[in-house]
Amino acid sequence: MRTKVILALCLIAGAILAWNLHTMFLSVPDEANQGAIFRIIYFHVPAAITSFAGFYVAMFCGLGYLANRNLRLDSVAAAINEVSLAFASITLVTGSIWGRIIWGIWWTWDPRLTSYFICLLMYFGYFMLRRGIDEPHQRARMSAVLSIFACVDIVIVWKSIEWFRTQHPGPVLSIRNGGGMAPGMEAPIWWNLVALLMLSTALILIRTRQQTMQHEVETLRRYAHAY
Repeated sequence: MRTKVILALCLIAGAILAWNLHTMFLSVPDEANQGAIFRIIYFHVPAAITSFAGFYVAMFCGLGYLANRNLRLDSVAAAINEVSLAFASITLVTGSIWGRIIWGIWWTWDPRLTSYFICLLMYFGYFMLRRGIDEPHQRARMSAVLSIFACVDIVIVWKSIEWFRTQHPGPVLSIRNGGGMAPGMEAPIWWNLVALLMLSTALILIRTRQQTMQHEVETLRRYAHAY
């Protein structure tokens, strides 16, 4: 059943992305000020939202572990954070490419970029922490606490362009105050978001199963060492 769900999610996500690529390149016009490079927003923003949603779901899984000490919740949290970190990295890379074309630089210590970079460092640290602690419950407890602190930084990332008006532009989506795009130009963002959420769900299901198997192997290894 799990395999069928994963396959279905991947096929539907692939179909949406293929259809949306046709829309992005053949139906959506160039942006008046930025030109063709503006189309990178159709992957940059959905990847960012996908990663943030995943990080928060993982945080709640961590809170669930702290409440009942169920290691399966820790496995799910680790799998979600791993996939979310991949999408967060995509966000950073596409943002740098976009900035290079529009700003003429790959990177600047703008509040949005700086807070986002700190967020990524926290999650890289999350996985370094997990590799450095062998005892499962201690690892799960420390990981859950770090996940909570990292999610606080996500709020700073989200609100930074409203709190600090510097290099990074203001909101462009209709769900944000002051945001808005020309008719027909915003819809592909939401379709790509649906596709990336489905793809991330499929990857999480795969990684959750692998994390569960890893816990089982570690348990057997500890029993073997005890004897």
